[in-house]
Amino acid sequence: MLIKEFRIVLPISVEEYQVGQLYAVAEASKNETGGGEGVEVLVNEPYEKDGEKGQYTHKIYHLQSKVPAFLRVVAPKGSLEVHEKAWNAYPYCRTIITNAYMKEKFMVKIETWHKPDMGEQDNVHGLDKSTWESTEVVNIDIADRSCISAKDYKPDQDPAIFKSEKTGRGPLEGDWKKELANNPNLPHMCAYKLVTVEFKWLGLQGKMEGFIQKMEKRLFTQFHRQLFCSIDKWIDLTMDDIRRMEEETKKELDEMREKEGVKGMSADE
Repeated sequence: MLIKEFRIVLPISVEEYQVGQLYAVAEASKNETGGGEGVEVLVNEPYEKDGEKGQYTHKIYHLQSKVPAFLRVVAPKGSLEVHEKAWNAYPYCRTIITNAYMKEKFMVKIETWHKPDMGEQDNVHGLDKSTWESTEVVNIDIADRSCISAKDYKPDQDPAIFKSEKTGRGPLEGDWKKELANNPNLPHMCAYKLVTVEFKWLGLQGKMEGFIQKMEKRLFTQFHRQLFCSIDKWIDLTMDDIRRMEEETKKELDEMREKEGVKGMSADE
């Protein structure tokens, strides 16, 4: 088991992020879907359990080209699909990713707290002392271009050069986090993402757990760069707008998997 906590500070309020996140998820799903691969939405509905209320989603990710080549060689046909079940009780969210072929030998759990701070809180997930001491904290700076590969870079998704016409936010230059912290009138928040990875496969466990954590960091970085740089597209939307958009996106994804070519991030890049 390998546990890391990723902290992503954003010039966005916690309330704004709820809409922005869902908008960006829908857009990212379309960018990764085509050629029989990508995202299939099975369930998207409200839930209430043990006093917790939110939105429950169940998706299947068809990942043939999204896993490393060495795993594609050993994995049987049809096994490169993962199920993602998510309970979004914002500002807390919990996501469990599993694989039917590996069953209890594979699990990725992502627990996220969205807090109106600059990422200075320790152990917001309330881990026991020994677990917290063995958890690596990774700070992601969405404006740091060195954090992404040349293949992942897109000028229209670069917070260091983007300026929002509707909000006036950006570009995120220099010590932008310090400027944010020193001005209480500027909206800000931090997404604390605790990622627990289990991959119990003899000879591959350490390599795959490390690979998955590396991919999560890559995904979090790209996703939040895209989220901020698309703020003018979602800042005026309501949650009702988002739910309608999600229904439309579900239909689009079904068509895109069948009719469009493979696209999005490859694991071997």
